[in-house]
Amino acid sequence: MSRSRRRSRAHPPTRSRAHPPPRSRTRSRADSRTRDRLRAAVAVAVGLVLAVSLAACGKAAQLGETMSVAGTRHRGPLRIGLLLPENEIARFERFDRPLIQQRVKELCPSCTVSYSSAQHDPAAQRFQIEAMITNGIDVLILDAVDTKAVRHSVVQAHRAHVPVIAYDRVAEGPISGYVSFDGGSVGRLQGEALLRALGPKARSSRIVMMNGSYTDPNAGWFERGARSVLRGKVKIAKSYETVGWRPENANRNMSAAIAALGPYGIDGVLAANDGLASGVITALKAARIHPIPPVTGQDAEVAGLQRILAGEQYMTVYKPFKREAYTAAEMAIAAGHGQSLSKITKQRVDNSTTRGIPAVLLEPVAVTAHNIKSTVIKDGLYRVDQICTRKYADDCRKAGLIDRDGSPHDAE
Repeated sequence: MSRSRRRSRAHPPTRSRAHPPPRSRTRSRADSRTRDRLRAAVAVAVGLVLAVSLAACGKAAQLGETMSVAGTRHRGPLRIGLLLPENEIARFERFDRPLIQQRVKELCPSCTVSYSSAQHDPAAQRFQIEAMITNGIDVLILDAVDTKAVRHSVVQAHRAHVPVIAYDRVAEGPISGYVSFDGGSVGRLQGEALLRALGPKARSSRIVMMNGSYTDPNAGWFERGARSVLRGKVKIAKSYETVGWRPENANRNMSAAIAALGPYGIDGVLAANDGLASGVITALKAARIHPIPPVTGQDAEVAGLQRILAGEQYMTVYKPFKREAYTAAEMAIAAGHGQSLSKITKQRVDNSTTRGIPAVLLEPVAVTAHNIKSTVIKDGLYRVDQICTRKYADDCRKAGLIDRDGSPHDAE
């Protein structure tokens, strides 16, 4: 709100008028005191109106809203910034981005979504955030490349009264809300599946853990969940952090593990996602290890599902991206309009700077060859023909996904 300005007023021309009869000194003093009291009362009233008006403006700015002269809320179209960390992992371009844009359009047809991908570069993402703030964005949905490196930019957004909804990874700084899948559950599903695959030999088995990037708090969350079920039930012979979640780095790590433990000294691999699983499996094949030991994954990528059908990867973790993306869009619109997130969120989380962040933590699903049809196909994530290409036709027939003539079976 702009400050009030003093304006010079032109004095009206002096008019000749009959002079009133002189008043007594006592009456003049009484009138003077009355005028002083009136002026004081007016000054107090003006001060109160100004204070209330400024407070209203301040609150409106904090809520990401504007106030009209009359003091009513103006709920105009929001400008939403969507910042994703990369586009190499299939999910971001195939699911997250279009689903968020779709939900925003459904709920707020006049709202706009500006999108940027950081291409794994924390510095680029900070620049993107600051550019969006400068350009007048109203609210941000942020999946941080490096959750710590982005903290300063989140603080800048907060100072500019731009709410930040952390998406998939809980960013550092004063964020307004958070939506993701329960990372502990992801790790537990992976650990439990690996133990089932190892069977009664699990206690005497040696496994390798191929964890995600140290810059991603979800990686540590997944690992803690997995270790909680693996502890005391299997020997973790090697454990790696995979820089940037890159398959080629997982491949190098796995090659080092094979060199250290021997080609037949590895009974299973807990790979944190499908991309890392691909790097692991490539290394196992290069070392001529057969049969390939059970390997876990996450994200239910088409390539991961095909490896599961072919017997190269044991399982993946399916996270229904539609629910996550839709929730992020709903939270962003509510936060942008200054509304409470309490009707959307059911949980609270903390980061290193903020406690009690409103959050939605969704539950993931373990997927093996036995339930591909009842999960990712039933939910419409993929069609059968997208998974069951000619190369995997025989594997799909064995899994009951297609008939002998190649026609798909309907999802149960």
